[in-house]
Amino acid sequence: MRTGAGRDDRGSITPLVVGFAVVLALGIALVTDATAAYLHRSGLSTLSDGAALSGADAGATGRSTYTEGVPTTELRVDEAAARAGVAAYLRQTRALQEYPGLRWDVRVDPATSSVHVRLTAPLDLPLEIPGSPTQTLVSAEGEGSTAVEP
Repeated sequence: MRTGAGRDDRGSITPLVVGFAVVLALGIALVTDATAAYLHRSGLSTLSDGAALSGADAGATGRSTYTEGVPTTELRVDEAAARAGVAAYLRQTRALQEYPGLRWDVRVDPATSSVHVRLTAPLDLPLEIPGSPTQTLVSAEGEGSTAVEP
């Protein structure tokens, strides 16, 4: 089709269609990867909550509970027993097989007698977006405590 001063407009729609296709493909990749990361984090969050509760339970029933008895106000959490409880929970739930490369950090707060667990695991994104990082790490945190009721 010719317009005005002899210009030819044929083919001018092609760059527009290609541009929209690229934007659409990147949008689909972004949504797919974000959903995969969200689901991965959700699973890690569930695991970290369970691990923290297991660690708090194991830490509260540690050696000091048997040697010193159950206190009436504050229940001290044995850090070594809490760490062992978290590791046992992660083995029991087969988290190490489900999340290869899983790393965990356990922190015990003596002031509140709570166990804080942070889980970090790599995630292979389903679709690769150009310019995105080659490795994605997803982490979640959980906290658990055991209270003494008078």
